[in-house]
Amino acid sequence: MWRELADLVLPVDCAGCGRAGGGTLCEGCDGRLTGAGAARRVRPDPEPPGLPEVYAAGAYEDTVRSALLAHKERGALRLAGPLGDALARAVRAACGAGAAVGGGAGAGSPVGAGPPGPPGTDAPLLLVPVPSSRRAVAARGHDPARRIALRAARALRGGGVPARVLAVLRQRRPVADQTGLSAAGRMANLTGALGTVAGGERLLAHGPVVVVDDLMTTGASLAEASRAVRAAGGAVCGAAVIAVPPRAWEAPQPVRVCAGGAWAGERSPYPAVRRRMRDGGG
Repeated sequence: MWRELADLVLPVDCAGCGRAGGGTLCEGCDGRLTGAGAARRVRPDPEPPGLPEVYAAGAYEDTVRSALLAHKERGALRLAGPLGDALARAVRAACGAGAAVGGGAGAGSPVGAGPPGPPGTDAPLLLVPVPSSRRAVAARGHDPARRIALRAARALRGGGVPARVLAVLRQRRPVADQTGLSAAGRMANLTGALGTVAGGERLLAHGPVVVVDDLMTTGASLAEASRAVRAAGGAVCGAAVIAVPPRAWEAPQPVRVCAGGAWAGERSPYPAVRRRMRDGGG
C-alpha cells in the first residue's frame, strides 16, 4: 500500500528512459511499450518439451527491459497498467480472440481494437500466470506476473474478450535459483515443481487457457506451468509474455496446439485454434 501512496505524492522519473519528472512512463516510452506493433510468435533455442505456442509483445531491451525491472524489482506498481496492455496484445495473438496476428513495427492497434471475443459462447478465456515463489513475493512485496495478468484481463474485457485470471498454480516442492542455470538445468530444476490448488481442476474446465508470464528466457517456466495445467485437465491453447531476449524473435511458424476436449479442433469457439487445427496442428 505504501508504494501506491508514494507514487501518488512523490515526483516520478520515467522508468523507461529516466527522464526527470517524466511520470511512470514518458509519452515516448509509453508508445514504445504499448504501441510497438503486433505481437510475434517466438521460440527459445533449444525449445523445451511441452512448450505451447508462445507470443511476445516485445524484445527484452531498452524501454521494455527497464519497465519490467522497475515493476518487478523496484515496486513501480503503476507500470502494471502499460505492461498489462502489452501482455494483452500478446494474449490476443496467442488465442486469436479478436486482434489480427502479424504485421510489422507500428502496425499494431489498441488493445480494444478488432472484433469482439468468441461468438456464441459465454465461456471465459483463462489467463493462468506462472507463480512466483513465496520467498520472492515476500521479498518484492507483490506478485509481478499476477498483477500484470489482472491488468491484461481488464484490458481484454474492455475490448470484448471475456477474460479472467486464474492464479491456480503453486510450487509444490522447492526449486533452486534459476540464475546461471543452462536451459537443460532450468528444465531439470522445474520439471514437476508446479501443481494446482484445491479446486483448480474444476476452475480450469471453464474455458481455454493461455499461460502468461512477464518474461520468457529458456521457456522452462512456461513449459512446466503448461504441464501442470494439462495435468489438471486444463486445455492450454497458447502462452503469452511481455518480452523475450532479442535472439528469440523469429517469424511465425506452424506448430501444434492443444488437442482434445471442447476447446480444440473444429468445436473450439476461438478462431485461431480452429485455424491451426485445419493447418495441420495436433
